[in-house]
Amino acid sequence: MFVIVTIIFVFVAYTISIKFVYYRYSQLWPHLRNKISTPLYTAGNASFCPTHERSSALLRNSGEAKPRVTASETRALLVTAHPDDECMFFAPTVLKLVESQAAVYLLCLSTGNYNSQGLQRKRELLESCAVLGIPSDHVTIIDYKELPDDPAVQWSTALISSLILKHIRNYSISVVLTFDGSGVSGHANHIAIYMTLRHLASAGRLPEGCQIFSLHSISLLRKYVSVLELPVSWLLPSDFCCIIGWEEYKRATKAMLCHRSQLLWFRRLYILFSRYMLVNTFQAITVETKNVKIY
Repeated sequence: MFVIVTIIFVFVAYTISIKFVYYRYSQLWPHLRNKISTPLYTAGNASFCPTHERSSALLRNSGEAKPRVTASETRALLVTAHPDDECMFFAPTVLKLVESQAAVYLLCLSTGNYNSQGLQRKRELLESCAVLGIPSDHVTIIDYKELPDDPAVQWSTALISSLILKHIRNYSISVVLTFDGSGVSGHANHIAIYMTLRHLASAGRLPEGCQIFSLHSISLLRKYVSVLELPVSWLLPSDFCCIIGWEEYKRATKAMLCHRSQLLWFRRLYILFSRYMLVNTFQAITVETKNVKIY
């Protein structure tokens, strides 16, 4: 009898703690949202002016109008390695930013052609982004042979740097979001993006006012206990946090289901049990400030 009462007490207490986290988060979200809202970059007295430059490798709709920029708007760039990263790992963040009227851009550095499914995976990515609320003209998919979907290939830091910096300049990006040094899943391509952004930050090559946040990698146990992990993430320190509820979770699931070529049995289990479908916590990467002029 004592054991049963204890189990019931723990269950009720944990349920209350989860509800409390959601309540407190709803109060704190405006503050978190403002935390990543920064003014446009300036160099001396000169305001940043976006350019119209495009790479031949950027697979996107041609002829789109250049986005208009306001000083108070959050312009977020999500940098991923493969189609499905955007919803598999970052769905809570994308959904919260889109909900708060931020302009969200996606730079995917490969077509996911590891099993010769690149064309299909590009279509799936655009479908997923439509579900998440990222317009198709905000999605850029890179198709360079130097950046294959292959953990055995070392991606070029110089090439990734040039692509990321071009996006930051073209779209007046105020915050960049990507993986951390463990890549969440340990994938070498994920880690290569983090190493590149850390290099850009430490070398002072990013424009003034541009922030970088890396997604926390967590232990296997915490990763697969779904909503039960929420109080743990709440108690542990982080620089930025995004938490979604049931309705947003259904959208994240719908986005995952767009990637039909990747829906193996373990991916379906991932949708059910992964904490990354509900919560993202980030650590800020320190950006060295130098007098960077952008033309």
